[in-house]
Amino acid sequence: MKMKSRILILGATGYVGRSLVARLARSDWAQPVAGVRRAADFGDVPTVRCEATDATALGAALRDVDGVVSCVAGPASVMAAHAEALARALAATQAPPRLVFLSSMAVYGDAVGLVDEAWPLSGEGDYGQAKVAAENTLAGVEDAVVLRPGCIFGPKSPQWTERIARLLVARRLGDLGAMGDGCSNLVFVDDVTAAIEAALRRPRDAASRAFNLAMPDAPRWNDYFMAFGEQLGAVPVPRIPGWRMRMETRLLAPPLKVLEIVAARLGRRGGVPPPIPPSLLRLWGQDIRLDVSKATHGLGVRWTPLDEGLRRAAAV
Repeated sequence: MKMKSRILILGATGYVGRSLVARLARSDWAQPVAGVRRAADFGDVPTVRCEATDATALGAALRDVDGVVSCVAGPASVMAAHAEALARALAATQAPPRLVFLSSMAVYGDAVGLVDEAWPLSGEGDYGQAKVAAENTLAGVEDAVVLRPGCIFGPKSPQWTERIARLLVARRLGDLGAMGDGCSNLVFVDDVTAAIEAALRRPRDAASRAFNLAMPDAPRWNDYFMAFGEQLGAVPVPRIPGWRMRMETRLLAPPLKVLEIVAARLGRRGGVPPPIPPSLLRLWGQDIRLDVSKATHGLGVRWTPLDEGLRRAAAV
């Protein structure tokens, strides 16, 4: 009987990490190993505890694995430090495993138009710049694949499903007019994990190292808000005037963000209305569309249609 490949998933307790663990556990070729910062329940899936910014701990976790996926999230300083520690750990490993690093479309900064993987990386805000720094740090890793997803949605996605749903139900979000005419670059979570699996299994001599991930016909944000609102039964979906969105971002967002942080520390995250920071409003109006032809043909991703993704996201 052929032994399954052991795949270490760093950041396994996050949204994509948990989804990937579940996917690989159902496969006939992989044995996922959940890399966690503190004890977590993954059922029959083995776990290994390691600090994402500790090169020594990462090096120990890398022993006897055939692949490693980094889904580590957190503050910008943590993401940058993690990339540095991971690069050192891989360099010190006698036979380094295949690395798949989950980056973000945020590395393209304020780019507009059709953007492929060769576009210069400028970053937007602390998060985008941290992802650029991480990619640069890991550029020297010989057998590495970088994935740059757009906005990941799906059942229980905290940012692009649950948060948006709460805003729609509260009628704080809807048709934003020109402020919501940017391309959403949505990608269903199952398509992200499918791309990760394909990247883990691709030939070592394959040329491409970076791939954008988003549905090829991603809707504009206004269309997403309208369609999701209908799926949720939050109809009629309202037209939100510009003055109201400016009030949301300039006056309401700062105190709501403070309350959100306090509530998270107290374990009461769901009790605070989600803020709409200025960065979200900029994103919703940014007319950037990811070119995903490389992922379509090079990784064989079969993109989940928007209506199917919305049905599955709204059903939870």
